[in-house]
Amino acid sequence: MAILPNKRREKIIELIQEDGSAKVIDLAKIFKVTEVTIRQDLEKLEAQGLIVREHGGAFLKNIEDNVRNFSLLQQENMDKKELIALKCLEFIESGDTIILDSGSTTTEIAKKLIGYKNLTVITNALNIALMLGTEPGIEVIMTGGEFKPPTLSLTGQKAADFFEGVNVQKLFLATAGISLKSGLTYPSISDLVVKKAMIDAADITYLVADSTKIGKNALASLGALSLIDYIITDPEIEEKDKVVFKENEIEVILA
Repeated sequence: MAILPNKRREKIIELIQEDGSAKVIDLAKIFKVTEVTIRQDLEKLEAQGLIVREHGGAFLKNIEDNVRNFSLLQQENMDKKELIALKCLEFIESGDTIILDSGSTTTEIAKKLIGYKNLTVITNALNIALMLGTEPGIEVIMTGGEFKPPTLSLTGQKAADFFEGVNVQKLFLATAGISLKSGLTYPSISDLVVKKAMIDAADITYLVADSTKIGKNALASLGALSLIDYIITDPEIEEKDKVVFKENEIEVILA
């Protein structure tokens, strides 16, 4: 079933906001339309001031400023994300080795870990590594991979390969959207191998997602809800969504 033009453009901008740029040829393959159609989409997005077109593709406007300032692009619902981060601290103990995924919610968790002792943090997020790297009580380990400017993160197969043979107690995983139909979803296809490798490396996976992410679908699906053990979210989650998680044997933890 073809995606309506407005919905397709919405997915295109989500992808570019995640990766920083995109090529026409790749977008045409992803959305199963012609390159002419994608160029028309990019023209409309540029007219809205969201992107800058270049030969063969487009890139995100003002991305250089964001990277220089080490600021994340997605900064919505920060009050909810801070509550979630505070709740996460209840599940982090001295002596733990944890994985912190990249993202605005996991960045809030990292902020709360300043001052912690006897903790090892593995992350694919440059901003989190810089934030915690000088903490005397925290050992920070970074993955390799391809750099994604908007999320200040490392992604792709090389980032995933890092986790081969790695075993940790806990993973705090981000998502762009989660639903019964599509499971865990992300704007970028390159992230899927990394997220899956993180899940495989962890004994327990905590999905950290504010209530606005629940019922939302991004471009690429990682897999079913059963990939996670817990979801830590804010109290505004709807009752019907609590039922869905319970039916899938996932415990909902309210911040």
